[in-house]
Amino acid sequence: MQEITVQELKEKLDNKEDFQLIDVREDFEYETSNLGGVLIPLGGILIETDKIAKDKPVVVMCRSGKRSAAAIMQLEQQGFTNLSNLQGGILAWAAEIDPDVVVY
Repeated sequence: MQEITVQELKEKLDNKEDFQLIDVREDFEYETSNLGGVLIPLGGILIETDKIAKDKPVVVMCRSGKRSAAAIMQLEQQGFTNLSNLQGGILAWAAEIDPDVVVY
């Protein structure tokens, strides 16, 4: 499984690179804090594959990196090959990039 650090994600955002960010947390978690990604909770990831780009890089994130890894494993079985897991999730983002992000 490909992984990306929060520093690498920040570079992608700062450089306005063409990629998609998918957040697999639940609605209430996303409402608490998010990085602007498309919200597709893990439980519905296989139902909503049509929302996930196949023609550009996709970064999948959650709170800590575990649910996003699970999502990627499911999606790779569906033929996706363009996915990267955000190491440490929003917790790492808050710790290393933006301490103002609310963590829970």
